[in-house]
Amino acid sequence: MNRKSLLRPGLYRIYMTLPGHALYLASRWFSKWRTSWVLLLLAAALPVQADVADTLLSVKPGVVGVGLYSPTSSPRANLMGTGFAVLNGRYIVSCAHIFVKQPDTEKKETFAVFVGRDRLMAVRPAKLIATDKARDLALLKIEGDPLPALKLGDSASVREGWQLYFTGYPIGTALGLNPSTHRAGLAAVVPIYTPVPNMAQVNTRTLKQAHEPYEVLALDAIAYPGNSGSPVWHPDTGEVFGVVNSVYVKGAKEAALTAPSGISYAIPVKYVHQLIEKALPEAK
Repeated sequence: MNRKSLLRPGLYRIYMTLPGHALYLASRWFSKWRTSWVLLLLAAALPVQADVADTLLSVKPGVVGVGLYSPTSSPRANLMGTGFAVLNGRYIVSCAHIFVKQPDTEKKETFAVFVGRDRLMAVRPAKLIATDKARDLALLKIEGDPLPALKLGDSASVREGWQLYFTGYPIGTALGLNPSTHRAGLAAVVPIYTPVPNMAQVNTRTLKQAHEPYEVLALDAIAYPGNSGSPVWHPDTGEVFGVVNSVYVKGAKEAALTAPSGISYAIPVKYVHQLIEKALPEAK
């Protein structure tokens, strides 16, 4: 294809009347003009992806600490895990095992949600609304002003190989109320039930899992005890696809901090949807 075929007739007549050096400059200009438009069209056709740091700014305000609070104890606040706001911002999703111990009424203990940053921590009394002990999920309600709610995604759409993130309080308030964020590759979507090699290892727990098996998200990441209840979210949308639940540890529970295995699990968010629908039918 020659240059004559690339120019409109009127432009071609003008082009041919230009001096030699002007012809060269005009050719360069038309070439750059076409290239710029091609690049613009290609850029417009590409999907828009959010920066992880920008998405995190919208996620962090909805992530809270959860635990017990007693005005007569020292320390008064006992942060035991992580939670995150959902629905209208007055409901908190976390892990059920955090709330096994009932508050000591003689010490005026209450379940609590901790919000704020650094050493500026506010305490919001919380009421345990519902639990799913089989999948270790809990739903709490707080009074007062709503918190920024996180959007619950559709865990049926997750794909192995996705790069996800989770935000929580791995070591409690040792460094103040500052949540940490970790990247987690979705290593596998696997059933929680594993057949036992012999009948001697069958117990109530394995029988229940065999009767009611469910899937979990295996994460290629290190999570610590304080991460229980952390939301697992997508970097482009901030949607929550899972809740950090358990960690494989080497030896005793204390070893979780010194010798983590790097394998963590999260409960798919579809079970959070089920818990909310059961506890709050009006929220459908």
